[in-house]
Amino acid sequence: MALRRLPFRDPRTVARDIPGVLDVLFPRLSGGLVASLNRRAFTFEGLAAVPDELVAQSALQKAMLFELAIVRAERLLSGKPEPDWDDCLRVAAKRQGRHYDAKVPAAIAECDKQVAEHSAQNLVVMLRGVQEQHPKFKLEASPAIPGMGWIATGAADFSLGSILIEVKHTDRNFVSGDFRQVLMYWVLKYASSIEGELDVWSDCLLLNPRRNSALLVNFDKLLRSASASSSRVEVYELLRSIVGHDLERR
Repeated sequence: MALRRLPFRDPRTVARDIPGVLDVLFPRLSGGLVASLNRRAFTFEGLAAVPDELVAQSALQKAMLFELAIVRAERLLSGKPEPDWDDCLRVAAKRQGRHYDAKVPAAIAECDKQVAEHSAQNLVVMLRGVQEQHPKFKLEASPAIPGMGWIATGAADFSLGSILIEVKHTDRNFVSGDFRQVLMYWVLKYASSIEGELDVWSDCLLLNPRRNSALLVNFDKLLRSASASSSRVEVYELLRSIVGHDLERR
């Protein structure tokens, strides 16, 4: 399928705003498959979901509110017991500006801090719990996602060895768009691994600190279920044909 050449977009934006690209690569990523995957979701012991009524009190854009939570969690993981809220907001606003028409508030309300803190603490417990199961590997924040053709380079949320970790803060189960996003990340990483530059992830861990929900999926199994292609190489070649033959990394 030929798609018109598009302006440079980062992988996250491609997955969210240009789903046709991923529909070509993963035509079987249907509602039935997504529902089947969600039945394997699990929770972390001792964590409580962020109350919906507390989230409703916040006047911040939800994307900004929970980006603030991720930045807060990163600071806590780095050893800062009381990260500066203004610094967290500055970093969150910069990140959101790459993907959304972000509205940066002049100040953070107390209810915003309560939501972000609760979610951040949940995420820290989740990530530390996973890290304890894989002590040989270092948790990496914002791992790089290679580009290809008109798909620019980007960054995921976290990685731990061969596990890609993507964080979602929604009031629902994981949806097809979430799987499209991590599959896009994987294919781009695999494309780079073919050239010997990077190792590829074997699994993806989706985390939702807002709901205390998590799902671990194996990329090879997900690829076989979601794609009409019979191998990793065929998926890579299909993406290559979509983005064109100019494969200079951006």
